[in-house]
Amino acid sequence: MKKWSLLTVTTALLVALTGCSAGEETPTAAGADGAQAPTKIIVGTGTQFPNVAFIDDNNKLTGYDVELVREIDKRLDDYEFEFQTLEFTNLLLSLETNKIDMVAHQMEKNPEREEKYLFNKEAYSHWKNKIAVLKDDNAIQSIDDLKGKKVFTTATSAQAILLENYNKEHDNALEIVYSSGVANDFISQLKSKRVAASIAADFTLPLIDPNNDLKLVGAPLSESDTLFMFRKNDPEEQKLADRVDEVLKEIKADGTLKQLSEQWLGFDATESEIK
Repeated sequence: MKKWSLLTVTTALLVALTGCSAGEETPTAAGADGAQAPTKIIVGTGTQFPNVAFIDDNNKLTGYDVELVREIDKRLDDYEFEFQTLEFTNLLLSLETNKIDMVAHQMEKNPEREEKYLFNKEAYSHWKNKIAVLKDDNAIQSIDDLKGKKVFTTATSAQAILLENYNKEHDNALEIVYSSGVANDFISQLKSKRVAASIAADFTLPLIDPNNDLKLVGAPLSESDTLFMFRKNDPEEQKLADRVDEVLKEIKADGTLKQLSEQWLGFDATESEIK
């Protein structure tokens, strides 16, 4: 029997592995029953967003956005989703450079992002900016109730812009107090009566109010949709975004989205309050 040298065997393996010509894609593997194997999607998310995307006490990645993607994965047989955790600042660059295929991290749509990236259409949560006051304060129910009072905020924030725009339209009716950058400055100023209120997003309230001293009152002063992000001008990414929208509508219609929101966020963030 003819003996094969190690070099000959190695060469044969290399030829087999590189049998496709340059530029020709290797066919997607099929399952045992001949069905097309699902397309793998790498989903970029973080680990430092409490209740949304974080590592729990069992060292497991979980949270609202994470468990929602897992629910989407269960319902989309033609795709298989796999997480890759990254620093928040690296998520969009990783999307641009094809290191990930989708971003799940409570991403808000704005004109600058929309120029460069593709968003799906079906929002899965809404950030709502409302008046924040101490829990025992029942006198303030709207921004109009703050006329002549001191209102706390952080310079250049979205909340500061809301207050500054209100002042432009109402003859500087509010006395805006800007943060000094000291941790828990807002809570201490409220408790000492140096300021009457602030504006906070419902999503971030647990982060600035860990002891549950505050409440949000009145109708939203502004609202932002949160969506998944994909690469723009990529037909496969557009197809993926459309499929995600299809299943998101199902997840919302059968009550699963509301259930996930209440489980992980403590309230229903899935419905818009601005008509």
